[in-house]
Amino acid sequence: MRLARGLVAVTAGMATVLAGSAAAQGGGGEPGGGVQCGDTITTSTRLTHDLSCPGTDSPALLVAGSGVVLDLGGYTVRRAGSETGLSEGIRVLANSMVRNGTIRGFDRGYVLGDEALPSPSQVGLSRLTFIDNGVAVYNRSGNTTFTITDCRLLGNGSGLGSEQDASRGTFRVLSTFFFGNRLALSANSHSVEVVDSTFSHNEVVVWCPDGSVSFTSSRLVRNHVVGDIRLGEFGYGFCRVISFFDTVLSRNGSLAPTGESAWEPFGFVLRDSRVVGNTTGLLVRARTVDVQGNTWWDNEGGLTLADLPEYVPPELTGTVSGNRFLSNRGDGFRVLVPSTLTVSRNVAIDNSGWGIYAPGVIDGGGNVARGNDAGNCVGVVCTLR
Repeated sequence: MRLARGLVAVTAGMATVLAGSAAAQGGGGEPGGGVQCGDTITTSTRLTHDLSCPGTDSPALLVAGSGVVLDLGGYTVRRAGSETGLSEGIRVLANSMVRNGTIRGFDRGYVLGDEALPSPSQVGLSRLTFIDNGVAVYNRSGNTTFTITDCRLLGNGSGLGSEQDASRGTFRVLSTFFFGNRLALSANSHSVEVVDSTFSHNEVVVWCPDGSVSFTSSRLVRNHVVGDIRLGEFGYGFCRVISFFDTVLSRNGSLAPTGESAWEPFGFVLRDSRVVGNTTGLLVRARTVDVQGNTWWDNEGGLTLADLPEYVPPELTGTVSGNRFLSNRGDGFRVLVPSTLTVSRNVAIDNSGWGIYAPGVIDGGGNVARGNDAGNCVGVVCTLR
């Protein structure tokens, strides 16, 4: 499902600007004029030229020294010619930093770990642009914290990925831009912590088969699908929690995939966020929810909550408080099952279905509803002010 090469062409100019800016910033490190494809980097090094490397099983560059800073100097490490193996851009075997350049056209752009060696505990990626890789950043083995700062991931098959059953860890994503990727983030036996980042025109923003994901102060705009979050991936997986804090979800094609129209995490958190102008509503099936202080406005549907499709589902519990459900097509807010949810201080105005339809919840008081086409409130008492 990778987007057409034309998408990469659209973003190539952006990548050139970014790379030029990175080159101007420069950086320290040892001279790197003699670095060639296939070299092993054991001391801090700065490239002085582009590298065009064959698409073989051997990485274009191997970082093997602990504490090494590999500064690409604003240059590009790219795959040249046809592939003859599972091509890798930069493989990293030790605590290190790779920064300031572009990695382009590999099966795996940045690869961490070797199953035969101890894995690094912490690695950093800064001011890197990844274009048209199968997976931009890939955790092959071990338990590692990745800190990814001021990067750009453009037109990749997957932005962040990992080896099934062989790797664990945390992706910390700071001030990073994801554009035109088939899948932006994968939380597979990993935690993903996103802060101040932007996602646009991706096929799917997040897939969470067995992990947890949080977005803080971020923007998810004009993506095809926001989240693929299903219970029982691989027969055992589950998304522990998906959270949004002070985040905008706007004008996305759908919030959940067609045919898999529900998110099914154990825990769902939505706080102080804006959900605006999306072409679907959202059904969340969960054990616990914390939905407070949000605006849900002008979406094709509202927010619906239910319990998980487990053999004996636990009772849905949590808080829905201080939200505004405004001018959505369908209900503003609906609960499908009796629960111990506390529903309080919400405002539902001018929705085309019910304002608040929540029989069997705990009425915390202070709810307001008016102008809803099907009726204002069921299950809680609402005033009109």
